Amino acid sequence: MDLAYTIVKDFLQNSWMSVETIVKELANFKQAQEMKTRIFHFRNEKGNESTADSRHFFLRASVEYSNPQVTLEELQGIIAARLLEVCGTHCYNYGMQEMDKKDIDEICEMLKKPPQGVAISFLLNTDDVEPDRYSANPLRESIVNSGQSAFPSASVKTNELKIDHNFTSKYEGVLISKDDVDLITHQLQTSNNSYVDMVDAVKYEQLENASESLGINLCINSIRMPLAILEKETSDGLLHYIISQVHTDFDSIEHAYNCMGRSVRSRTTLLTIPHSEKGYGSKRAARGKIYFDGKKLKEVHVNYRTTLLYSNDIDEADISVAKADDSFTVDGNRLVNYNFRDTPSSPQFSMYSLASPENAAVWHGIGVYGAPSLLKSNTAVRLACVKGSLIRNLMEEYRVSPSVPLNFNLVPKNMWGHPIHRNIDASIGCVDNLKDLANMGMRVEYLPTS
Repeated sequence: MDLAYTIVKDFLQNSWMSVETIVKELANFKQAQEMKTRIFHFRNEKGNESTADSRHFFLRASVEYSNPQVTLEELQGIIAARLLEVCGTHCYNYGMQEMDKKDIDEICEMLKKPPQGVAISFLLNTDDVEPDRYSANPLRESIVNSGQSAFPSASVKTNELKIDHNFTSKYEGVLISKDDVDLITHQLQTSNNSYVDMVDAVKYEQLENASESLGINLCINSIRMPLAILEKETSDGLLHYIISQVHTDFDSIEHAYNCMGRSVRSRTTLLTIPHSEKGYGSKRAARGKIYFDGKKLKEVHVNYRTTLLYSNDIDEADISVAKADDSFTVDGNRLVNYNFRDTPSSPQFSMYSLASPENAAVWHGIGVYGAPSLLKSNTAVRLACVKGSLIRNLMEEYRVSPSVPLNFNLVPKNMWGHPIHRNIDASIGCVDNLKDLANMGMRVEYLPTS
């Protein structure tokens, strides 16, 4: 029995409610052909851009730029998105009858091919994250020594980066493998001094290899956000509009705060984090305060300070760090009339994810490994936009529907981990036989908006 068959059979047996949910949504899905979304994929170490339109029902999976290697958590999330896409399409076409061997064989054949049809899975790659956010990056020492640990990944350069042999000797076979190190070393030499290009090239090559072993095409297209889009937009672009709208005045900022579960009294949550002239952009390392003149946004004070980030799953005492030291003030008008070229910044996820074309999203272990607060603020922001009380006229101006997507979750207790050590941040390369992962089963739950 091949691995894809094992995974699909378990998914249909244990995640049937999720399949039913997506089939119902596909039945009500209305194509909106006006909006175009830039996407890309990597083949043969080269990025290729193309365009996808919203005739498709988009399912979001995600990977991180916080480490080059594909983790088991990321792998499972991509497979979950493809299963929802393909099983949903099959059941939409042929009905919700009990699945037999013939049905599963047909689904496996569809999984071997790239996404096609109405439902399409894609990757959202968040390029504003720190390059070693979770203490799992084998380049960690040189990231810190080159002064880039508090940079957003989008602006990290690779010319001073190299493998940290203390890291690899400590975590070989648990977080990282020798093959991973060889691949990363090779891509460092061909990355054109771009960290995010290097990471994408590494991840896509690993996903291509895993696709052959599993019998599931995992090399789905990607979208980089938010910085890659902000850099290419003009000041009247969608993300620029979103940033300007939430900073209009005290009322708009207070409303955004309420959606995020924060109090405007302290005014310390920055809705977009201005980057330092020194290159810092870490949301964890940034401290700020918003000041008003009456209801008018007067200015934002920003301080960057060295801050501990997160540990990996193996050594809780091994906590990554973002080293930073800078202070500056941003005039309020620069945010009210936003231009990224003048004031580069990283907006909060609940704001910039409005520009993602997703109709459904796969989250990774919300409740244990993922924060429920992020999902709640995401939902609250979108509901406020639907009501017209926050970021108005998205559909009229940009053909973007702020409606709440379907939210699915990798069931935390059933998330894939290293067969021996059980850590979900192990690289694919640390698993000798992918059958061990397939036998863990694939459990995906639907998270109702309520």
